[in-house]
Amino acid sequence: MLEQHTFHYQQQFQLESGTTLPGFQLAYTTYGYLNSNRNNVIWVCHALTGNSEFTDWWGELFGKGKLFDPADWFVICANTLGGCYGSTGPLSVNPNTLKPYFHDFPQLTNRDIVAAFDLLRQDLAVTQVHTLIGGSLGGQQALEWALQRPEVFKRLVHVASNARHSAWGIAFNESQRMAIRLDPTWAEYSKTAGLEGLKTARAIAMLSYRHYNTYEQTQQEPGNSITDNFRASTYQEYQGEKLAGRFNAYTYWLLSKVMDSHNIGRGRGGIVKALAHLKAKTLFVGVDSDLLFPVQEQQYLHEQVPGSAFYLIKSDYGHDGFLVECDQLTKAISTFYEAENIQALNYEKHAY
Repeated sequence: MLEQHTFHYQQQFQLESGTTLPGFQLAYTTYGYLNSNRNNVIWVCHALTGNSEFTDWWGELFGKGKLFDPADWFVICANTLGGCYGSTGPLSVNPNTLKPYFHDFPQLTNRDIVAAFDLLRQDLAVTQVHTLIGGSLGGQQALEWALQRPEVFKRLVHVASNARHSAWGIAFNESQRMAIRLDPTWAEYSKTAGLEGLKTARAIAMLSYRHYNTYEQTQQEPGNSITDNFRASTYQEYQGEKLAGRFNAYTYWLLSKVMDSHNIGRGRGGIVKALAHLKAKTLFVGVDSDLLFPVQEQQYLHEQVPGSAFYLIKSDYGHDGFLVECDQLTKAISTFYEAENIQALNYEKHAY
């Protein structure tokens, strides 16, 4: 029941920057079936280096007998515009030049990306989404989309993300891009441009995704005699090599800038005024050891959205806790749904 699809949009697509794309495609995955009332849709937005196959990285949430059982739900996830898992991105062929975009791919924002997602939604004739869920970059996109289309999304689960990317987060991303820039091949127009720099960028990123405790528990040397070739060193190299084997420097550069540009208050009079337009019943989830999207960012959102819920995941895995601690995330979402059901029952009692 897990099916792969491709959506083709063959018109000029206006970007927030004022430039355009001459059409695009989105690779997307579906799981389960749309019910007769068309109200059982779960839409998932993935993280920076993720793909549309959400069971690969949130497999404990989706599947038979799990929180989102395909017998009950119709789940959709699209690879982000600018991605490298089937959607139009820097390695795609520009139909105007018949050559890959490479460095000439236009800069995107989350508003561009969710506008593309929304064209897919319309093509699928989905007028109501039960729950929109996303973590990290995907959480940024989910919040932006819920603000753009408040009539569509009934519930929002916003995980380890924010309303505006922090100066701290931008500094981390810029440090990674500096590593890519220092790769002599980055100036080239080729599929492998910047690949060595990408490895270093990923190693830097791991320090923001994880936590001191993570490294102490998993990478500290078991003995007292080691003076070189540390486990932590080889782990960093391994993570860089692993990402370089499945990603490209162009997309990494592009999507890190997408993350940096995230600010729901842009053009809306600030964050607080923007959040006043959020209509979805919302759950904000934070991870207590998250260094990149610290808990105060989710707490702030919770404080600004009346009636919203907040759940704190406890983890030694830092930001990556939103991917690792699936049992806690399942409990958070289940509790969120149960509270809503209790409120509905109480309302019905008082109505009579």
